[in-house]
Amino acid sequence: MPELVSLYVRSVAIGFGIAGVFTGSLIWWDVAGIGHLILGSDIGLVAAAMLVVFNGIVFSAVQFAFRVMGMAEDADGSQGGLRQHAAIPVPVRVEARPKRRR
Repeated sequence: MPELVSLYVRSVAIGFGIAGVFTGSLIWWDVAGIGHLILGSDIGLVAAAMLVVFNGIVFSAVQFAFRVMGMAEDADGSQGGLRQHAAIPVPVRVEARPKRRR
């Protein structure tokens, strides 16, 4: 299997795992009454499955994008990733005018 396809499959598995934990957390802590609605309804299982699927799609896409963007190479050939940028202070001259009295 090509490397990119296996990376995608791993990202989907991780994304759906995170979605399952996220949905379980929403139900367990009853965020905004979602746990009560899901556990108190006769079609709550369908609602929970929809939460897992839709959140899984989003979390999988984010996981895959994060991994692909981390594979980038710089112009000097070094591997990409998080970079530290130096914050260089720049002096700015500001003229203060005295307030006029009324």
